[in-house]
Amino acid sequence: MKLGTLTVALGDLSFEEACKFLAERGVQMVEIGCGGFPGKAHCDGEQFLADESKRDALMETLAKYNLEISALSSHGNMVHPDPAVAESFEKDFDNAILLAEKLHVPVVNTFSGCPGGSKDDRTPNWVTCPWPDDFGGILEYQWNEVLIPYWKKKAAFAEAHGVKIAFELHPGFCVYNTKTMLRIRREVGPQIGANFDPSHLIWQGMDPCASIRELGKEGAIFHFHAKDTRIDARNTAVNGVLDTAHYGEELDRSWIFRTVGYGNGEDYWRDIISQLRMVGYDYAVSIEHEDGLMSGKEGLEKAISFLKNVLIYEDRGAMYWA
Repeated sequence: MKLGTLTVALGDLSFEEACKFLAERGVQMVEIGCGGFPGKAHCDGEQFLADESKRDALMETLAKYNLEISALSSHGNMVHPDPAVAESFEKDFDNAILLAEKLHVPVVNTFSGCPGGSKDDRTPNWVTCPWPDDFGGILEYQWNEVLIPYWKKKAAFAEAHGVKIAFELHPGFCVYNTKTMLRIRREVGPQIGANFDPSHLIWQGMDPCASIRELGKEGAIFHFHAKDTRIDARNTAVNGVLDTAHYGEELDRSWIFRTVGYGNGEDYWRDIISQLRMVGYDYAVSIEHEDGLMSGKEGLEKAISFLKNVLIYEDRGAMYWA
């Protein structure tokens, strides 16, 4: 495995300054946002596609600091019911795939998206329960009329350019847990897999190791985000985990995102890393900083230090004892 970082948390630095900061701390791979929600601080996909010198400069900087790109990220809602919103996200996503091909990056990370509840909606509709029966009809429309046809088209586009698509399992979008990830993969094909982020599973009450095991059986983990979540037992006991309070209201929320090690300890993360190894995942463990209690730099430094003691870097040795 290789220690990586999503560079968005260092968006106030130039790309070279960010690479220098990370390389000096032992990071081996970078994940670069190039559109959608991650923004374009270090890479505007459209500009980089049009200008070979920008691509060359980026690769020269990476070589200078002995870094590789694990993935390009263009998270968005390409099936948004507002055509203008969907078109903007799709443009960034398509550019990310085309740029990944030119940079020889194997994975583009994104979201599955969430359509409206019908053809007449203008805003997404995320269903969380099966009753009243209207919700079942919404799911039928979203999956069969929008999601599956759209992602079949995009999977073919990505395959034609030698790129895999990795969905971050994220509530608010149709693919948010193990079951929905496996469904979209089986309906669309093996070009679709997971950008596995435990933080979104933890607050749903899922066991990341159990999910890794199930997805790993299908070879469905393409990329990994290292981000933690801390459950507030008192607030959860009162209000449950479906919390719509702003992320900045830490004292009142049922859960908050944390830098790895501040939500769960070393044993927890050692189990996750070991489970990844058992299912054959041997790629980037990419830190995503979204801890509202720490600056980007401090959060990354703490996560890097923590993961250095948890990651399994070398290939398996021979079992001389068996």
